[in-house]
Amino acid sequence: MDALTIAVVKVENLSQAERDEIIQLCTEAYEEDFSDFFRAMPGTTHLLGRVAGRLVSHLAWVTRWLQPDGLPRLETAYIEAVATAPDYQGRGYASQLLREAVSHVRGYELAALSPSEAGFYARLGWALWRGRLGIRTAEGVDPTPEGEEVMILRLTKTPDLDLNATLTAEWREGELW
Repeated sequence: MDALTIAVVKVENLSQAERDEIIQLCTEAYEEDFSDFFRAMPGTTHLLGRVAGRLVSHLAWVTRWLQPDGLPRLETAYIEAVATAPDYQGRGYASQLLREAVSHVRGYELAALSPSEAGFYARLGWALWRGRLGIRTAEGVDPTPEGEEVMILRLTKTPDLDLNATLTAEWREGELW
């Protein structure tokens, strides 16, 4: 495996060239248009994984407030856009970025994400939330459509959790989870 160098960059410090690289990488990896990513995801911190100067892997996190039933809202590092360039997949780069991300989000009460492949994240210690999911709005809680999944990673400050309880997040533009 070629050596991966990892940089941590706040969204406001990304150059336009880096933003373009991230959009291109995520678009190729997910086979969907990521051109609105930066508009839909303000306040993110990015991990940029490079091999020989080329961006080959990426992830970002944003602060969200997830609330398991019966507990207060938990400050959550919500992981987004875990992506590796198709030519570089299967080499462990996304796993390296996820392990690195955990070292940067230890101050949060919880880490969470919406997986594209739950088995990949489970191998790295993430647990599937088994309870119902909902989105908090001004009018109340809207149930999440069937088929949506959320995984969590317990951190040092994570309270005892019942993974069968209802879990809610605040409404946001774009993808709710």
